[in-house]
Amino acid sequence: MLRLGFILHLFIGATLAGVGVIAALGTGFDSLYPILGAALIGFLAAFPVTWFVTRKLYEGA
Repeated sequence: MLRLGFILHLFIGATLAGVGVIAALGTGFDSLYPILGAALIGFLAAFPVTWFVTRKLYEGA
């Protein structure tokens, strides 16, 4: 389960970090620290999402 979680977190973390960066740029925050902060928040938000997705995948197996 841990290996699948790591693999899923690569994709989910990158996706949510990208969404955060796009949201920051779309709202007018175009300097370094707001963009990095949005990417970090997206990456950290991916941990519970990854846990939920991994758990659901193992329940179906």
